[in-house]
Amino acid sequence: MAATDRRTATLALAHALSAAERGLPVIPLSPTKLPALPSPHRNAPGPPVRCRGECGLPGHGVHDATADPAAVRALFALAPWATGYGVTCGRPPHHLIGVDLDTSPTVLQRLAARRGFTIPDTFTVLTPSGGRHLWLTGPPDVVVPNSAGRLAPGIDIRGAGGYLVGPGSVTARGAYRPAPGTAALTPAPCPPALLRLLTPPAPSRTPRHTSPSRGGRALVHFVLAARQGQRNARLFWAACRAYENGIGDALADALTDAAVRTGLTAHEARATIASAARLTAPRAAGGRRAR
Repeated sequence: MAATDRRTATLALAHALSAAERGLPVIPLSPTKLPALPSPHRNAPGPPVRCRGECGLPGHGVHDATADPAAVRALFALAPWATGYGVTCGRPPHHLIGVDLDTSPTVLQRLAARRGFTIPDTFTVLTPSGGRHLWLTGPPDVVVPNSAGRLAPGIDIRGAGGYLVGPGSVTARGAYRPAPGTAALTPAPCPPALLRLLTPPAPSRTPRHTSPSRGGRALVHFVLAARQGQRNARLFWAACRAYENGIGDALADALTDAAVRTGLTAHEARATIASAARLTAPRAAGGRRAR
């Protein structure tokens, strides 16, 4: 490894440790901004292995994230090519929410004016492409999903299961650095009006069917049979099929209960079901069903 590469890697670890000291769970990133450690299941035979770290091995992206200094050092020792670090969102104690503005903050400012909230002064990171990341905090009982352009064109959201490239990271396109005047700021609470826009609506509360259809029972049993590493994927698949067949709202409670019995939280389950509802809505409206 060249001297410059070693220095970049050393600085990345130092910045990651500094973030971890503030309680921020981190992971090493490669120059492509992707997690630096490859999946331990990448060469496994058969269908893709859906594991969120239950196997105990590193290489599971945000599921490797830790704020323990010794564990951070161990992760970076396994990835000496790492030139940056990712700060996971939605995790305690800060429950970060990242507002990723591609270029100008004008779109967000217009949205704030229209929706009646003020963009708070908060820690902000400038990106090599000319954009900026606003770091906000959310309530511990609210799950904010990742999204791209859903809030407004040019605005992506980093929530539960996502991460922000930490300041001091170096990527193939350049370095990430704190915006002038914000380095001493802590992430501000997300304005309630903005939080409502970022939170998926709860599934419609319709009366439970005492005797769901045969297809509905099969989807519930499909979720109940999930093993660790399959739970969220099975729930999402079942919810998509339910909404495509017009029984999504009626089956939402039963699917949530089944997911909770497999180990997901009710918040995770409802967010996944809401994502399935949004994904299938255009197809349902057009009378097209996935095969």
